[in-house]
Parts: sequence; C-alpha cells; structure tokens
Amino acid sequence: MHSATDRALGTVIGSAVGDALGAPFEFGPEGAFSARFPEPGAGGEMCGGGGWDPGEATDDTQMAVLVGESLVEHGGLELPDVFTRFQRWAAADPKDIGLQTEAVLTSGDPWNLAASLHFQISQRAAGNGALMRAATSAVYFAGAGREATMEAARRIAALTHGDRAAWEGTAVFHELVRVALTGDDPIAAVPDTLATVHPGHRERYATVLAPDWHPDRATEFNGAVWPCLASAVWALRTTSSYEAAVRAAIDLGGDTDTVAAVTGGLAGGVYGVDAIPERWTGPLHVPLPGFDGRVLRTSELAGLARKLHGQDG
Repeated sequence: MHSATDRALGTVIGSAVGDALGAPFEFGPEGAFSARFPEPGAGGEMCGGGGWDPGEATDDTQMAVLVGESLVEHGGLELPDVFTRFQRWAAADPKDIGLQTEAVLTSGDPWNLAASLHFQISQRAAGNGALMRAATSAVYFAGAGREATMEAARRIAALTHGDRAAWEGTAVFHELVRVALTGDDPIAAVPDTLATVHPGHRERYATVLAPDWHPDRATEFNGAVWPCLASAVWALRTTSSYEAAVRAAIDLGGDTDTVAAVTGGLAGGVYGVDAIPERWTGPLHVPLPGFDGRVLRTSELAGLARKLHGQDG
C-alpha cells in the first residue's frame, strides 16, 4: 500500500512529468507518442522539441508551483498573493501562456475583477488553464474534505477564468485527487462528485465523465475544460499504471501537455510517486520566469508536495 504522502508526491510530480512529456507533442496528431516510442519502458521519451528542452515543464506546472508556494508561505489561500505571483510570472515572458490567462493577468484590472471583466467582454473562458495548474492546491486542500477542497478550487480558478465551467472542472479534479489520497478509487467517486457540481453545469460534466464516454465523442477541442478533464478520467479508467495512463493521454493529440498534466496528477495520486519512472523524473525541471531564474527539479517539487501535504522536510 502507498502512504498518503507517496500519493501526494505522486500527484504533484506526476502532473509535472505528464506536462513535460506531453509538451513536445502539443497540437500534434493522435498516436504521435506511441508512433515515436512504440515500446513502453524503452526510454528516451523525455525528448524535448517544439521549443521545449527535454524534461522541461510548461506553464501548467509553473503556475501550479506558484499556487503551491503561495499556499505554503501563507498557510492558506491568499488570493491576491496568488494573483500577484501570476502577474509577475506573466510579465516575464514565459515560453507558453494561455491566451485567456494572459489577457486577464496583463489587463491591469484588480485581482478580484480581472477575470470577470474579461469574461463579460469575451464570453470565452472555459479553457483548461485553471484545471492544468490544480495539482498543488488539490494536495493542499485534500485534508479539508470534499466541500472545502471543491470551493477552494473554484476560487483559485476564478482568478483567471470567469466561466463557471472552468471552476467546476477544477473542483471535480480537486475532489478526485482528495479521494485518491485516501487510497480510494477516484473513478468510483465520480457519481458522488457530480452531485456536488453546480446544477447549471452538472449535466455537461455527467455526459463527459460517464463510463462509456470516449475522447472521440468530444464536442470541443481538448483545450476546453470539459474534454480535458474527461480525457484524463478516461485515460485513468482505461489503463492500469501511471505510465500507461500518461501515454494514453498524450496519444490523444491536441493539447497534450495539459491533458497529460491532468492525467498525471490523477494517476500519480492513484499509483503513488514510486510508479513514476526515474527516467522521467530525472530530467524533469520547472523554470519559473520572473522569479530570479529559479528552476525546480524533482527533489524540490517533492519538498513542496510534502509541505502541501502537511509534512515539512
């Protein structure tokens, strides 16, 4: 049996590994990962490309670290501080940043208005940019119970995304991670979790999180929050290891870094950190633009995960 700490480390490191593995395949065709690496376990998969160095994590993990470090330093959710960290990062010209996120963070509007003001004008804020960064907050709030962790997810998502669809998807992810950290099966917890989704969004999520849903049935590109979360749940549901789940996620094509980051967070929580191959955690690194050239390696991510989980060291 894995300890809860193993699962917490698996969630944070597993999400980062998925992100870095998926990044070179972003917007590529289906099956590209398996076409290039047909033999599971053969090595070389942290290949880099598409502007990314081998093992380099993208904005998904960079923002997750910013959230996690704010939670640890403040001993709780300090939304203006999270927003300020996001702004500092966005101003430092990161290699990748979501259009929605960038528009909100560079608008000059205050932290508690920027996302809603942008949404009023654009009416487009149901991207996966809040979901992608949720691994650290999911670990931090897991101990607080279902209602509290889902509410925290919504509040963090709302910093950059004005559409409640993005909040609800992030809340579902938080709750599934919470279940995984207890050693229970997050897939089995989907029906109970759906019951706590906002009524206006429940049916949409029930459709894509149904046992018979397949990514081929998605009605939007997987950069949208519904199919992104659903693809991650599908990858976890249809595989039996961390490695197989992440491979299945990347092979879907499209927004591969984020789908694999979300999948990796869930799968890491289920299978524990020891299930993540060392050949992937070895080259992993997370640059933090705007923060004095800091680059976190796997050991620093593990330290952050322990603190988020309530154990210093």
